Amino acid sequence: MSEKKVLILNQKQIQQKIERIAYQILEDNLEEKELVVAGILTRGYTIAKRLKSVLDKISSIKVTLMSIELDKDSHHLQASADVPLNEVENQVVILVDDVLNSGRTLVYGLGYFLNIPLKKIRTVVLVDRSHRRFPVAPDYTGLQLATVLKEHVLVVLDSPGEEDAVYLT
Repeated sequence: MSEKKVLILNQKQIQQKIERIAYQILEDNLEEKELVVAGILTRGYTIAKRLKSVLDKISSIKVTLMSIELDKDSHHLQASADVPLNEVENQVVILVDDVLNSGRTLVYGLGYFLNIPLKKIRTVVLVDRSHRRFPVAPDYTGLQLATVLKEHVLVVLDSPGEEDAVYLT
C-alpha cells in the first residue's frame, strides 16, 4: 500500500512564510542591534538559516546563527550547540523548529537556555499542529493546521532530488 501524501505548502509558499516571519521578527526587535537565531537540528536549523538570510537582506541587525542538537528520546534534557551559551547571554534568542506537535522538542529547546540571562526568547515554527501536551505556544507561526493525531506532517527541506514541501500523510 502506498503512503498518501497531501501537499500542504509548496516551495514558494514555504519561502513566503519564512519571509513573513522574518518581517515579524524584525518588527518585534527594531531596537535590537543583535539577534541569535537558534535552529533545532535538522529542519529547524534549515529554517533558521533561511530566516537569517532574509533578516540579513531586510535589516542591519547582526544575526548570529546557532544550531541546537537535542536528544528528543531522552527523558532528561540533553542538548548541545555549535555556539557557546555564554556568547548568547543578554541577547534576544529566536528558537526555530519545523513542526510543533506535542511541544516536547520546543520545551527542550527552551530548556537549553534556562540557566543563562536573556533579553527575551521567542519561538518560531513553520507548522503548528495544535496537539500540545506541554504548555508552549509559538510566537511566530507559518501555518496553523488542524489535524487528527494519527496524521503526520512531513517537512521536506534541502532533500536531494525533491522540491521543498510540507505534506500531510
